[in-house]
Amino acid sequence: MTFNCPNLHFYSLLIWFCFNYILREHQIVSSEMLPAFSETANVERKQDLSEDQTEHQKAGLGEGIEPISKRQMKKLMKQKQWEEQRELRKQKRKEKRKRKQLERQCQLESNSDGSDRKRIRRDVVHSTLRLIIDCSFDSLMVLKDIKKLHKQIQRCYAENRRALHPVQFYLTSHGGQLKKNMDENDKGWVNWKDIHIKPEHYSEFIKKEDLIYLTSDSPNVLKELDESKAYVIGGLVDHNHHKGLTYKQASDYGIDHAQLPLGNFVKMNSRKVLAVNHVFEIILEYLETRDWQEAFFTILPQRKGAVPTDKACESSSHDKEFATAEGGLNSDSSEEENSRNEQNSPHEEKQDKENSSESTVNSVPQVSCSHSPPLQDTVQDQQQDEVNNETKPQDGRTLGL
Repeated sequence: MTFNCPNLHFYSLLIWFCFNYILREHQIVSSEMLPAFSETANVERKQDLSEDQTEHQKAGLGEGIEPISKRQMKKLMKQKQWEEQRELRKQKRKEKRKRKQLERQCQLESNSDGSDRKRIRRDVVHSTLRLIIDCSFDSLMVLKDIKKLHKQIQRCYAENRRALHPVQFYLTSHGGQLKKNMDENDKGWVNWKDIHIKPEHYSEFIKKEDLIYLTSDSPNVLKELDESKAYVIGGLVDHNHHKGLTYKQASDYGIDHAQLPLGNFVKMNSRKVLAVNHVFEIILEYLETRDWQEAFFTILPQRKGAVPTDKACESSSHDKEFATAEGGLNSDSSEEENSRNEQNSPHEEKQDKENSSESTVNSVPQVSCSHSPPLQDTVQDQQQDEVNNETKPQDGRTLGL
């Protein structure tokens, strides 16, 4: 079966052209849209990847870091505040420096002779007394005690520099742990002035006749300071572990020894062993005042419980009087009690006698009348006995024999 259609060829060609046109348009549109679509896809992928990475990082941080405590939070906050206030602190320091400079200028203008410090230093009179700190006990101390000794030496140096009558200050047997600690913590000691720091022992450069060792164990009591002598203070912080060591060393070296007259002026609750800087400062104060009691009470710390000896004697006598008064009251009360007992004793004796008589009466057994002999028989027996006695001679022989 055939179809005779003259326009069939024409319509087929038309359809073919339309189809090609549509294909071509579609290809153009797809080529234009493809880059934009790929870009958006890439951006979305990157965003997804970044979000995944951040989530993984947060998870890792949450697993690795432990929860922070309140104390750590406070420290972090303080550190943050300190860093924020750094500029403010710098500004305050600058203002403080300027203020000090202005004060110095005002002092210089007000004092025509110079500053107060220079004026005081002009009044200083150096003493010829030599005061030595013996540091030969280095091996007997632990590091903690070495640091304490270092601080005491620093205090001695500072007080000697301020004193109106500074002494000739010597530091002998300097070495070992003490020197090492001073090198580490106080490097400026090499620039100290008015001090003689020597590694040798004091007996090597000072005559034995001029030396006096200050030790609390000495039986000799120091009354006055001889400024031609050299007084030695034992540089030992031992918390009373090595009793009598400085006294023994002074005796072994054949050096004169003495103790400060502490017991003559002061009564303390604690032991009489003083720190190195206390002995040093007491001697400086005595050179200025020439009064031991004033020197002791100016320098001794309150924890020692220092009391003048005269007040201590008064308090002890007061305590004794109070004790005797209490004893008198007790004796009076005892006498009153004894008198009361004496007054009550006769009544008690009478009561005792009555009680004893009653007890004896009650204790005697009662004899019945049936067993007792008649009264007439007893009288006749007594008369017969008297007659018989008259007839007997004195020598015991009967009459008529």
